[in-house]
Amino acid sequence: MANETGDKEKLLPRLRRKYPWLDHLIRANDSFNENYGNHYAAAITYFSVLSVIPIFMVGFAIVGMVLGHNEAVIAQITHGIDTSVPEGLRGLVKQITDAALKSGSGIGIFGLLLALYSGVGWMANLRDALTAQWGQEKKAEPFVSKTIKDLLSLIGLGLALIVSFAITAAGSGLGELLLKLVGLEGQGWAKLLLHVATIVLSLIANALVFLWVIARLPREHVALRSAVKGAIFASIGFVILQQVATVYLTSVTKSPSSALFGPVIGLLVFANLVSRFLLLVTAWTATARENQRRVVQPPAPVLLEPRVTVQHGLGLGSVAGAFSAGALLAWLGRRKG
Repeated sequence: MANETGDKEKLLPRLRRKYPWLDHLIRANDSFNENYGNHYAAAITYFSVLSVIPIFMVGFAIVGMVLGHNEAVIAQITHGIDTSVPEGLRGLVKQITDAALKSGSGIGIFGLLLALYSGVGWMANLRDALTAQWGQEKKAEPFVSKTIKDLLSLIGLGLALIVSFAITAAGSGLGELLLKLVGLEGQGWAKLLLHVATIVLSLIANALVFLWVIARLPREHVALRSAVKGAIFASIGFVILQQVATVYLTSVTKSPSSALFGPVIGLLVFANLVSRFLLLVTAWTATARENQRRVVQPPAPVLLEPRVTVQHGLGLGSVAGAFSAGALLAWLGRRKG
């Protein structure tokens, strides 16, 4: 029995040595737990649900003013947002976007302040979580300076998401236009190629957003090349996560007891899944061999101890003294003579 237990205990280390990818996953999971990944994911989820409506209100009001209420472009952006969430949440997201578009610039001072408070709180927790997963030390910053940086990061992330949605939607529309120009809009294989190209373009756009989030949102910026693999992995994993969340939310919303709170519960679950996934990917990126920080041990302290040396036999002082005494005696002897 003891041998069997010992073999089982040695199995995992053997597998980790044999399969580097398994060792990497275990290191990432350990880092995620050690750096309070679940705690940060819960905080991000709370502020995500709290801030989604105010941020949408302010965001679409700004988009409407910038684009001059261009219905075609706004429709492409809203379509990109719809396709980025599971099907079970698209109804709720559509209600929020419609309400935001109808409100226009009439959000008021209270709505703007609520959006700033919840949005900056969400960004602060997100940045702290990413900083922790990178193993960076959390440094104390002045409140005003920290708030301004978080606000600028929130605006930058919003612009990156809008550009990502616009690129995906514009790529799809441009592809359909090209098919019409060359007369292939009715060909099945051409539509299939366009669909594949749209998916690839969406993955690239998502990867760029994840790259910016993983490398630039931590309190201490990380080199972009250090986060490329993580961004690609996150982009592909996010699509898979959408499908899993769709299946789960479909089963949840079919329950009669969740008819009233189903969408809100679904939003909570999806926000928590995305938060955990993002932090796990960041931990996986930070624990890669090429990104791990090498800790150089300081040299051992040098101890200076006083030493007392006892010399045996005639020393230099004794010889000099004897020589001086001999010279003095010889001089005295010559005077007497």
